[in-house]
Amino acid sequence: MLNLFQHDGGRGTVRPMIRTFLLIAALAFAIGAKRAPSPLDGIAEAYVHLTLEAGEREEGYVDAYYGPKAWAEDAKAKPRDIATLRRDARALSVRLNAVKPEALTPDDRQRRRFLAAQLKAAETRLAMKAGATFSFADEAEGLFGVRPQLKPLSFYDPVIAKIEAMVPGPGPLWERVDAWQNRFIVPGDRLEPVMRAAIAECRARSAAHIAMPQQERFELEFVTGKSWSGYNWYKGDAHSLIQVNTDLPVRIDRAVDLGCHEGYPGHHLLNLLLERNLARARGWVEFTVYPLFSPQSLIAEGSANAGIDLAFPGAERARFEAAKLYPLAGLDPKGAADYDRLLDLLHQLAGARMTIAAAYLDGKVNRAEALNLIQRYQLISRKRAEQSLSFTDNYRSYVINYGLGQDMVARDLARSGASPAARWKRMETIISQPILPVDLRR
Repeated sequence: MLNLFQHDGGRGTVRPMIRTFLLIAALAFAIGAKRAPSPLDGIAEAYVHLTLEAGEREEGYVDAYYGPKAWAEDAKAKPRDIATLRRDARALSVRLNAVKPEALTPDDRQRRRFLAAQLKAAETRLAMKAGATFSFADEAEGLFGVRPQLKPLSFYDPVIAKIEAMVPGPGPLWERVDAWQNRFIVPGDRLEPVMRAAIAECRARSAAHIAMPQQERFELEFVTGKSWSGYNWYKGDAHSLIQVNTDLPVRIDRAVDLGCHEGYPGHHLLNLLLERNLARARGWVEFTVYPLFSPQSLIAEGSANAGIDLAFPGAERARFEAAKLYPLAGLDPKGAADYDRLLDLLHQLAGARMTIAAAYLDGKVNRAEALNLIQRYQLISRKRAEQSLSFTDNYRSYVINYGLGQDMVARDLARSGASPAARWKRMETIISQPILPVDLRR
């Protein structure tokens, strides 16, 4: 039996539950969903309001929102303070736990698990905004639903030795690797056609396996002054703004990386599928908002990175770059295969980023020491090391979502077998359903 009244987000008023059902029904009608009301609808709506208001208290907390405009306007006009938001997030978790699983459909039980994980992340982030401190591992687990198992930096020394053999010569190894990679910088006046060609190929390879709505589209923009190299701003209605940061020279390999990661089968495709399959088809309003500091991000970043190798398995990427992107960039394609081998080795150092970030954020190394370690174990220039550490300053344990997230999604895809079709089918499930990190097959 449904309770006919609910507490209104800690603001000291009571409203009939029927108003929530009317709002949900209106949204469902607007987005084309037809279904019976669920015991979770009121909690889901309250979660959206909570997330939007938390976003008013922390810039960047809400990564995307395409629900009712009135809800965003209300959040902007009357955001609760952090203390109230914390209390109300806890109260929502209690309400959610009180919903008996046997009263739910199988789909709603999956929905309930998702909301519980998202609310735990909200509680953790709001506690941090209130001044609570966590260790790197505790913070990552609270926000993203995974406790990272970090390897000591010595684990990466054998990879460093292989790169040393590949790039011999005098001077620090990072300097030699940086000089090698700088041979593959895309001239500024050729960057846009190179990026567009890469994104088009990423899209074509994804569209061969995953159906997309006819109106899906993106805009491409080049920006500066960011701590990240690329970003997807999802606008709703299968529309994204993809931004590429040009603070530092963009190398040829970043075209496919960003094309897949920010576009297809990465963030753009994930968001439009969640909108189509869950927000529109089922009327699940919680999928009209995406809080950045939540388990959604491990799935989003991990699948976006794993999607690169899914779209371009084996040597296909190097062949495509040499045939299409190198000529567009005015670069000699003869070095493409060797560069690809170097990039494979550099990717094996990805986990070192998490280890260094943890040591830095936990106060075990200072800023200067962290920069030195980044240069040694990521083999990048000082400017790129500073940009990397700036990202850690801004996003903290979010860094686990890239390397660890990719490893988790890639292992899950591999369990589908060697068939590309089976792997693509599993990828579609991961990026279009309420999948949590714990649902990824180990």
